[in-house]
Amino acid sequence: MRVFLVEDDAELRDTLQFALRNAGHGVDAVGDGVAADVALTTGRYDLVVLDIGLPRMNGIELLRRLRERGNWTPVLILTAREGVDHRVAGLDSGADDYLTKPFELKELEARVRALLRRAAGGRDILCNGPLRFDTVNRQVTFSGNVLGFSSRELAILEGLMLRTGQVVLKKRLVHQLGDWEGEIGSNAIEVYIHRLRKKLSPYGIQIHTVHGLGYLLEALNEN
Repeated sequence: MRVFLVEDDAELRDTLQFALRNAGHGVDAVGDGVAADVALTTGRYDLVVLDIGLPRMNGIELLRRLRERGNWTPVLILTAREGVDHRVAGLDSGADDYLTKPFELKELEARVRALLRRAAGGRDILCNGPLRFDTVNRQVTFSGNVLGFSSRELAILEGLMLRTGQVVLKKRLVHQLGDWEGEIGSNAIEVYIHRLRKKLSPYGIQIHTVHGLGYLLEALNEN
């Protein structure tokens, strides 16, 4: 999924960006409210991680503008521990969840996963016959046997399993994994699809190429 991170602390921003990318997300990041407002006006994201205390435009105002434009992208706000009023204002302005600083990276990652699952219909387990994707623990099994994938392979497989039996546009996968600093191209998507096929084909799982459009994960019968 593609995440937009707004955090003015450069060191924390770099840490969070690295962690989210390592979890398989495409991440764009800025450090002030005005730059974030411009990016959110022109770009499309699956989730926004938003610090409240921002220069040039605070996070509450940024969130208010986002919602006034009719943009209901899930928003996770980051606040200082003593900032109860900020948390309340953020939730009242349309935030979906909040996290108080300081926090553990694993909690941030869990809340990000929860918000993305909610946006996708709230499914913790994606199923395609005996193929199961535990979106909470980021684990894939086939008939109970654990299969190994990289974070980006998991991200692509998740996108395919969310639409099993339907064509997933290649440009959607490019958007999902890319970011400003390391845009993922069509060739890279093809490499990841090739790796997925190599790992899944021994189990009879087929990913079909729909030329000019994208890819389709074949629906399996329940064993």
